[in-house]
Amino acid sequence: MTLTLMNLKTLSLALAAATLFTACGTSPQGAQTLYEGVPFDMPVVQEPRIPANQALLTDFGAVGDGVSLNTQAFADAISSLVQKGGGTVVVPAGIWLTGPVGLESHIGLRLDKDAVIVFSTDQELYPIIDTNFEGLDVRRCLSPLHAEGATDIAITGEGVIDGNGDAWREVKRRKVGDDQWKAIVARGGVLADDQKTWFPDEGYKAARATAGSLNKPSDELDENYIKTFLRPVMLSFRSCERVLLEGVTFQNSPCWNLHPLWCKDVTISDITVRNPHYSTNGDGIDIEACENVVLSGSTFDVGDDAICIKSGKDADGRAHGIPCKNLIIRDCTVYHGHGGFVVGSEMSGGVENIWVSGCRFLGTDVGLRFKSTRGRGGVVSNIWCDHIYMKDIVSYGVIFNLYYAGVAASDIKKADAPAQSSAATASADFPSVPAVDETTPEFRDMHISEVICSGAKQAIYVNGLPEMPVKNIAFRNSVFTAKKGAEVHYAQNVTFENVSVNGEQL
Repeated sequence: MTLTLMNLKTLSLALAAATLFTACGTSPQGAQTLYEGVPFDMPVVQEPRIPANQALLTDFGAVGDGVSLNTQAFADAISSLVQKGGGTVVVPAGIWLTGPVGLESHIGLRLDKDAVIVFSTDQELYPIIDTNFEGLDVRRCLSPLHAEGATDIAITGEGVIDGNGDAWREVKRRKVGDDQWKAIVARGGVLADDQKTWFPDEGYKAARATAGSLNKPSDELDENYIKTFLRPVMLSFRSCERVLLEGVTFQNSPCWNLHPLWCKDVTISDITVRNPHYSTNGDGIDIEACENVVLSGSTFDVGDDAICIKSGKDADGRAHGIPCKNLIIRDCTVYHGHGGFVVGSEMSGGVENIWVSGCRFLGTDVGLRFKSTRGRGGVVSNIWCDHIYMKDIVSYGVIFNLYYAGVAASDIKKADAPAQSSAATASADFPSVPAVDETTPEFRDMHISEVICSGAKQAIYVNGLPEMPVKNIAFRNSVFTAKKGAEVHYAQNVTFENVSVNGEQL
């Protein structure tokens, strides 16, 4: 369906009112185009209304030499605009070293061309706070870019924001070449006992030993000792309304790059998100428990999932009970990444009404990736993916895996591939099928069409739970070239209409 008359009227009124404020976001015609064909009742996403006041960063003592610390200059510039009712901090050409920058209501940050914001690696600048990460309520370091409870905020322009993440992250030996490994080890830090992983310090190593492959270390460890392990996401916007990210390059984050959480009316357009391919937890964007989001025209090349939809994890996620709903994702390109478009595995608050259209996944581990496991709970439903173009996919073009174990497809040994948890072995792993309760995840009502996948290990893999099969998955008008075709376990009403693998109809 197209925009309703009411939505068009709302869009026109919002655009008219914005004339007294800083112009930002897509044009009216461009905004309308983004909504054409949306298959559910999608509200028009409201963009921030920021007063036209401006504050030039250098007027507050900032020096863009890459050496001088400009934390106070950013804070003073923002404070000056808050006193005027809001406005935009203009960051000119230069390299601007800084500690954390917190945005407040009605504040924008605009990076001119050749402006580079670089966040300091001095951990003293990043206090440990109560926050939420990977769907759990935890304590971690304050994010370099942060806002909480703010309305009408924006980061726009043509510049680059760099998180200096190499100082925070572990590195696995097998993910880098010999020369790079030698350079990393030469920086200092410590090696794992098996010499296969580099850690920034002893505290990180101790935390990893208790956290295993996850990111929640033992509560018995002193948090200041393991502070590096508690590395922040680079951008954390929590409980904010009317958010805009446009034009900027976000790169080299300590952990996830962009994390809008519990936000409403979020517009993201024409951004570039980069992390090294070896970056642990180097996600591109994790849109978590947000409502009314448009992501368009953006490029991702990252070390983990690229465009990921979440809504909390296990008991914490169910307690918050905030779904992620009403999202449009159009005209995006993903290069390296564990998944191009991903839902889960943290989806305990539910996910609904997502439309992904006109996107390209080139060399990702997986194309369309849906994942969860027992204990999550939550319902994922009403997702449409169409006109998706994939090339050189490492493992699965499309995968639904309800036995997700937190391991990337490219990291799984052949003997440990998801097929081991298929119908043939699931009954052996779980001789008595658990009863369905609030901890049982449910995936249903998905529509996948107009997909071209040129090269994958397997075209389609569906692996539900015996107590809660994946339901109502419709594949239509798609062409896959892959070493293996479709495999379906614990699923109901999975249909294929004009879908071929290597020239043969499914």
